Amino acid sequence: MTTKRRFWTATAAVVAVLLSLIAPARADNPIVQHIYTADPAPLVHNGRVYLYTGHDEDGSTWFTMKEWRVWSSADMVNWTDHGSPMNLATFSWAKQDAWAGQAIERNGKFYWYVPVVTKATGRPAIGVGVSDSPTGPFRDAIGRPLVENGEIDPSVMIDDDGQAYLYWGNPNLSYVRLNADMTSYSGGINRIQLTTAGFGTRTGDPNRPTLYEEGPWVYKRNGLYYNVFAAKCCSEFIAYSTAPGPTGPWTYRGTVMPTQGNSFTNHPGIVDFKGGSYFFYHNGALPGGGGFTRSVAVEKFSYNSDGTIPTITMSTTGPPAADTLNPYVRQEGETIAWGSGVETEPSSEGGLNLSHLNNGDYVKLKNVAFGNGARTFTARVSSTVAGSSIEVRSGGPTGALAGTCSVPNTGGWQTWATASCSVSGLTGTRDLYLRFAGGGSYLLNVNWWQFSA
Repeated sequence: MTTKRRFWTATAAVVAVLLSLIAPARADNPIVQHIYTADPAPLVHNGRVYLYTGHDEDGSTWFTMKEWRVWSSADMVNWTDHGSPMNLATFSWAKQDAWAGQAIERNGKFYWYVPVVTKATGRPAIGVGVSDSPTGPFRDAIGRPLVENGEIDPSVMIDDDGQAYLYWGNPNLSYVRLNADMTSYSGGINRIQLTTAGFGTRTGDPNRPTLYEEGPWVYKRNGLYYNVFAAKCCSEFIAYSTAPGPTGPWTYRGTVMPTQGNSFTNHPGIVDFKGGSYFFYHNGALPGGGGFTRSVAVEKFSYNSDGTIPTITMSTTGPPAADTLNPYVRQEGETIAWGSGVETEPSSEGGLNLSHLNNGDYVKLKNVAFGNGARTFTARVSSTVAGSSIEVRSGGPTGALAGTCSVPNTGGWQTWATASCSVSGLTGTRDLYLRFAGGGSYLLNVNWWQFSA
């Protein structure tokens, strides 16, 4: 949120103080705090959840979105910012609206299906980016729209027999059968009949007799096909239907998440990961948040014994940790459970780094497994000022001080040096806080950090 940097820093500081007086536990939803995110699309791959989102621009009064972002986590609480590996410029034929998409892996490649408005027709179409890595960079797979019928919000699924399906639509719901190359399809565009039996009954709008609005999320679990979707704009809630096959017939099952959360839209994503089931959504919970400045959050849930989905309510706490974080291996600075006043930017050493860190800014890392205890803390830092430091704390941003690392003037914001200090009192599994201290503004950047036992 660079354009509103000072407002956000001041607001976050006030909120942090107030919350510290109210409760010892810090809220961990939304899961990204330094930019606005929307339309979550999770993908499980090699022991991590990769989360593909849109990016609402600061101060938006419409769905002003120019890029897509990627995040990942191995524990569902600490999320690494991988930046923007795909944007509108990726598609030379697109002119605007980097809206809700979904990514999937097949044969070692990652395909990201997204809606954009085309230059040629001025209508929404579905493009497809491709990459050899879940974090990109992505390139335009075919140099043109994959499919175009003026509608949005693609969802992709590969069935057990290898047949892939792409679903999308508002106000309709369509699908195609993707070929094995994932960049072409056979059989033309098929329209799913929206019946009240299949998608619920909407009242007050004769042109939209069912609850289906947009944002389908289609997947298969234990032989049953699910279509979870945004229902009845506006304000939307999340509903779902099930079917015995990938194209129906669909039966409406009810509400997943009621209308709530200071955003008149919502958008679902569901995955199973490390023995748990997780529901992703967005709301307007951050400072300045609302219907056009949204933020992604997540809840853990359990399916009912008959496979139905329970009603899920938004929370500020988020899910419990699905694993611990190892502090004795190098961790990226942009891995965050909760950040106050921080930003990220591309690093000259590769990837991203934490940037524009002011006095009192901090990051929280959750469920860090220190074991028998840490002896030293090391961070890769940059700065153009003297007298700044990283305070290593537990229990809160102003909690027990384990050590203080002085950060030198390295001669440039992308000129990096390694700073180390002794720490004590960090044993067992606990939350870690790295608080940045010093005089003035813009003290330092952090690329990575690591403890030694």
